[in-house]
Amino acid sequence: MTNVQERFKSIKTFVFDVDGVLTDGSVNLLESGEQFRTFDIKDSYAIEKALQAGFRVGIVSSANAEGVRKWFGILKVTDLFMGGPPDQKLNAYLGYVTRDSLNESEILYMGDDLPDCTILNRPNVLGACPADAVDEVQAICQYVSPRSGGRGAVRDVIEQVLKAQGKWSVST
Repeated sequence: MTNVQERFKSIKTFVFDVDGVLTDGSVNLLESGEQFRTFDIKDSYAIEKALQAGFRVGIVSSANAEGVRKWFGILKVTDLFMGGPPDQKLNAYLGYVTRDSLNESEILYMGDDLPDCTILNRPNVLGACPADAVDEVQAICQYVSPRSGGRGAVRDVIEQVLKAQGKWSVST
């Protein structure tokens, strides 16, 4: 068993970036100027499974679109830290950790781009990224999913953790 598989056994909280992790990084614009993003339903299903299994799921993103907030509401993700400049992601993350007295050695953070590095570089956090994350992020992550952002990377990492803990079930 690899070191990362051992680390999967201790995870209790997933924290995800949005653009490039839960989406493919595309932001589509309507003529009205409204932005919309596309989420993979398999990623969404895995988030629901994680919540049902008692895991915490947090979102830390500089994106602040109302449609994104509504989607997480449908999924029953309540720990949303969205909006603000990308260089403030660490502050949002640390606020979450402090507010809920989280143990960083029990957190898996998945990011894909340079603004995520301040969190991914924290010594106790298990850093993960999609296959199409920028090279600098891939170099510092303990786990690189074989799946791309918005194309099953979140499903992959949640499934890996739940399987490592004996909490992934194919029954409905």
